[in-house]
Amino acid sequence: MLAVARVELSGMASDAIGLGADKRACVAPESVRLLDGGGQAYPRMLAAIEQARHSIHLEVYAFASRGVGASFIETLGRAAGRGVKVHVQIDGWGSARGGLAVADALQALGCDVHIYHRLLALLIGRFGRNHRKVLLIDDEVAFLGGINIGDENVDQGVRLAWADLALEIRGPQCGLLGQIVRGEPGQAVASALRVYLSGLGGGWRLRRRYLKAFAIARQRIHVAHGYFLPDRGIVRAITAAAQRGVEVHLLLAGRCDVPFARAATRSLYRHLLAAGVVIHEWNESVLHAKVATIDGRRLLVGSFNLEPLSLANLETLVEVVDTHLVGQVEAWILDHVARSRSITSAEAGTWQQRWLLDPLGRFVARLVNMVGVVIASRKRRKAHATKATPPAGCKVRIHEHARRKRLRLKGWKIA
Repeated sequence: MLAVARVELSGMASDAIGLGADKRACVAPESVRLLDGGGQAYPRMLAAIEQARHSIHLEVYAFASRGVGASFIETLGRAAGRGVKVHVQIDGWGSARGGLAVADALQALGCDVHIYHRLLALLIGRFGRNHRKVLLIDDEVAFLGGINIGDENVDQGVRLAWADLALEIRGPQCGLLGQIVRGEPGQAVASALRVYLSGLGGGWRLRRRYLKAFAIARQRIHVAHGYFLPDRGIVRAITAAAQRGVEVHLLLAGRCDVPFARAATRSLYRHLLAAGVVIHEWNESVLHAKVATIDGRRLLVGSFNLEPLSLANLETLVEVVDTHLVGQVEAWILDHVARSRSITSAEAGTWQQRWLLDPLGRFVARLVNMVGVVIASRKRRKAHATKATPPAGCKVRIHEHARRKRLRLKGWKIA
C-alpha cells in the first residue's frame, strides 16, 4: 500500500493551470495528500467529519448501508447532533440496493439527504447519474477521487480492496469548491491545482482536459482506468502521442464489475498495440481508479471515466501540476503494472478475439457510445438553452422591440 505523504503545492508555475483565467485572488498554497484506497481514505474522512464545526457536504455515487457505510452514517449523525449542517446526496442507481435505508437513517439523525434521480426517474428519461465522490468539510478540507463508501474498498483477509485513489486537499480551493456546490459566485484562486465539476451541460469540459493533456505530452503518459471505453477523439489523441515517440502505458481492468465492459475495452487493443501503446491488465482485484499522469508533472484524477456515459453524469476531475505528487501516483501505477499481466499483439490477434470477442465488444461499444452521446448532447443543449434564456423583463423588452420594428416596416411612425 502507498505510504501517505502530504505535498505542499505552491503557486502556479508559468504553464500550470489555475482556477480562473483573468481575475485571480492572490497565490496561496494547497496541501494535498494522495490516499490509496479506502484503507487510507476512510479513517481520514471519518476523522475530518468528527472535527467538523459548521458544514459537511457529501456527494457519493454508491453508499452502502452496512459495514463502513454504517460507520459513516453514525459519524455524520453525530455531527448533525452537535449542530453541524450536514448535506448528503447519493445516486439513485449507484445506491439502489441500500440507498433508501441510508437516506432514512441519516434523516432520522438530522441530516439533509437527497437521492439523485431515483430508479423511477428512468421512466421519464432522466438517465444521467450523480457519479461524483466529494466530501467537503467546513470549506477547509476536501476529499475527491474515485472511492465510493463500501466494504469493497477495504482489504478483507485475502481479498484485496478495489484499486482506487483519492486526494485530500486543504487550502483556498476548498472554499471555492464550497461556493461552487452551493451555487454561489466566487473568485478564482491562482494555484497549481484545479477542481472541475461537470453539471447540467455534462462532462465535455472534463474530456477536453484529457485531450489537452495527451496532446501536450512529450515524454510519457501513464493511465489507470477501470472503465476504459474512450471515443474516437480520445483514442486518436492516445495513438498520436505514441506515434510521436511518447511512452504510453495503459493499466486497465482484467476483472470488471460491469457486464460486457471488458469485452468492449478489449476490442480496442489491437489498434492501440499497433500504434505502440503498452497495455497491462490488473487482475488481483477490481481496478476502479480514474487517473492519468503526463510527463511526470501533470496529474488528472477524479470520478470521470474515459467512456461515453461519463459525459452525461455529474462528475469531478482534479488537475494538479506538481512533480512530487505526480511521482507518487506514477509509483502507484508502476507498482500495479509490475503485478499485472502484459497484453501482447499475439493475444489480441487470436481468431477467437478477432472473430468472436471483438465483434461483441464493438457492438457493446457502439451501443454505449450512442446512448452516452445522445444523453450528454441532450443535456448540453438544455444547459445552453437555460443560459440563453433571458430574464422575464428582458423578454418583454425584446418582444416590444420586435413589435416596433414590424410597425415601422409597415410605414407606421413610432416614437
